[in-house]
Amino acid sequence: MRTYHCFWLLFWAGQPHQSFLTPLSKRTSGFPGKEKVLVLSGNSRRDLHRSKRSWMWNQFFLLEEYTGTDYQYVGKLHSDQDKGDGSLKYILSGDGAGDLFIINENTGDIQATRRLDREEKPVYILRAQAVNRRTGRPVEPESEFIIKIHDINDNEPMFTKDVYNASIPEMSDVGTFVVQVTATDADDPTYGNSAKVVYSILQGQPYFSVESETGVIKTALLNMDRENREQYQVVIQAKDMGGQMGGLSGTTTVNITLTDVNDNPPRFPQSTYQFRAPESMPPDSPVGRIKANDADVDENAEIEYSITEGDGYDMFGITTDKDTQEGIITVKKALDFENKNLYILKVEATNTHVDPRFLYLGPFKDSATVRIQVEDVDEPPVFSRPAYIMEVKEGVPINSVIGTVTAQDPDAAKNPVKYSVDRHTDMDRVFNINSGNGSIFTSKPLDRETLLWHNITVIAAEINNPKQSSRVPVFIKVLDVNDNAPEFAMFYETFVCENAKAEQLIQTLSAVDKDDSYSGHQFSFSLAPEAASSSNFTLQDNRDNTAGIFTRKTRYNRHEMSTYFLPVVISDNDYPIQSSTETVTIRVCACDHRGKMLSCNAEALIHPTGLSTGALVAILLCIIILLVTVVLFAALRRQRKKEPLIISKEDIRDNIVSYNDEGGGEEDTQAFDIGTLRNPEAIDDNKLRRDIVPETLFMPRRTATVRDNTDVRDFINQRLKENDTDPTAPPYDSLATYAYEGNGSVAESLSSLESVTTDGDQDYDYLSDWGPRFKKLADMYGTMDSDKDS
Repeated sequence: MRTYHCFWLLFWAGQPHQSFLTPLSKRTSGFPGKEKVLVLSGNSRRDLHRSKRSWMWNQFFLLEEYTGTDYQYVGKLHSDQDKGDGSLKYILSGDGAGDLFIINENTGDIQATRRLDREEKPVYILRAQAVNRRTGRPVEPESEFIIKIHDINDNEPMFTKDVYNASIPEMSDVGTFVVQVTATDADDPTYGNSAKVVYSILQGQPYFSVESETGVIKTALLNMDRENREQYQVVIQAKDMGGQMGGLSGTTTVNITLTDVNDNPPRFPQSTYQFRAPESMPPDSPVGRIKANDADVDENAEIEYSITEGDGYDMFGITTDKDTQEGIITVKKALDFENKNLYILKVEATNTHVDPRFLYLGPFKDSATVRIQVEDVDEPPVFSRPAYIMEVKEGVPINSVIGTVTAQDPDAAKNPVKYSVDRHTDMDRVFNINSGNGSIFTSKPLDRETLLWHNITVIAAEINNPKQSSRVPVFIKVLDVNDNAPEFAMFYETFVCENAKAEQLIQTLSAVDKDDSYSGHQFSFSLAPEAASSSNFTLQDNRDNTAGIFTRKTRYNRHEMSTYFLPVVISDNDYPIQSSTETVTIRVCACDHRGKMLSCNAEALIHPTGLSTGALVAILLCIIILLVTVVLFAALRRQRKKEPLIISKEDIRDNIVSYNDEGGGEEDTQAFDIGTLRNPEAIDDNKLRRDIVPETLFMPRRTATVRDNTDVRDFINQRLKENDTDPTAPPYDSLATYAYEGNGSVAESLSSLESVTTDGDQDYDYLSDWGPRFKKLADMYGTMDSDKDS
């Protein structure tokens, strides 16, 4: 007999039937409905057919967000092998098994232990199996089933942004797209209307509208003007359940800005502007500013200013300040109050960026009248010319007038003017000027050959107000007069050979003239009358400003005449004719047969007069050596005459004294002055060091008086400190070492210096018993005792 094992799954949609349930300690009420039973068999085709016919067995449904206090009942598992004797055990595995979902292993009841949220997890897949409690072996194959979470409307729509920002041009048409807002609902869109969102506008009407299904915001009012209102805040609501009552909703804010378009022309706030400008205002100087107002912003408010008409069209200009959009009126030419004192201009302001869509609003430009009043100022005199050029011949007499400058006061007062020469431009005071009429005259002779042009500056100043002055350059050209005679271009010294032949050319002469010739110089050459008949040479004028010297005889003898001086007269052809006499030196020399000079009597041409260059250098070196020797000798003698470092016992500077013997006795009194230590006040502070020459003499610095009975060590330390801190002390201090054994020695002091610190009651008579060597010491200390007694 074939045994069929069936596995029954029961789903209770409502309250469970009493005969099929085994209650747990905590169990929820089920859902009302019918019980679904399915028997599965893996060995029967009929069973398989039955399984296919009952395919809905493997789905359970459970509502989300359960709010009850007991566990929520899900369903029941049952096997046809279950005889009710407790031999079977039901096992649950899969998503949430044992934690979120629990099963009664005896009865097969399934329960949910906590609230479920579909938005977190909509489907749970679990597996169920019945096993023999005693053997643990499954009596049914494992079956898989699904628990689906039914959605409820527990999520409100959420916008993708908390705040939206949008902008549209002003004056836009109705229905212009602004922005689209989007809201999402986390509920199940396939189950009811929980996720069906509808948009509506809560704030922003009548300016804007929103499409209920798409969330597109559009303009709803015509000709919205930015100049009237620029910012709008619109509140949009998104509601689920298709907008029906009871649906959940969310809101968002949309900030909408109207951007500017050029829909406003520029306008002057006043029709007439008035400015004042002094006549002394230089060109390109600003006279004033005007501004046309434009309600638009940025490039739509850019304005271009221009002067369209008026009598000052060529005298003034206007430019636009790009930062302030103001029109700056400037002076183009120099103003003259006496000529014209009032100008009237018409200025136009035009938008540079015009939007053709708004031309119907009128012309985008405006005009205004500008009146400019020229103010009179005290101006300096004005010369009749910007510069003067004058000419004067050289050699004219002093005080000769060479020209006149003229200046006058341009003001209506016509103040008188006085003239003067700027002496910085005429340092030699060659010229002067009549202060009343401006006539320039010479005060020194002029020479064209010395200076051709004189550039001076003339000053014209008002007599009543000398600060009002002006200057003008005067260029004076000195014209040439034939006042210089021609002369040789160079010094001519030539020679003639003793064996020279007659009519032989020995030298070619040329001349120059410092004067200026308009037609070119023409010089004539001739021998002086006194040499014309008796000369041994002849002169031939070449008519090209040169001349040649020729021999007159055949032979010359240098022993008879070694040198000839030939006077030559040079004349020009200008008026008045100027001439000069120049001398050509001709030496007679011995020559070879080819005419090459060998020697002359004076030997001026081949041997220089005097010593050779080597001899001159040798003599110069000897003189230098002699001078150096004399200087060294004098320096040595001067050094020998310097005084020694210490020339007297009165120099009390500290010094090192070395004793190489037992002692000098009473004769050794030059090494150290004991009186100085006994009476420090006797030191002469005004004495200067005698071993060096001080660079600067400082005022002597008084030192503090040393009290009586001062210890030698304290005295020396005090003097050392004073010299270390003395800024006038030269850096030639010598090192002084004093071996001081101190007070309180057991052996007592062996030095007589200790007597300085005693109370003065010691008896020094025993020194007289020491013999003649200590006689002077006994006399000195015996005298001290006598002084104290007295």
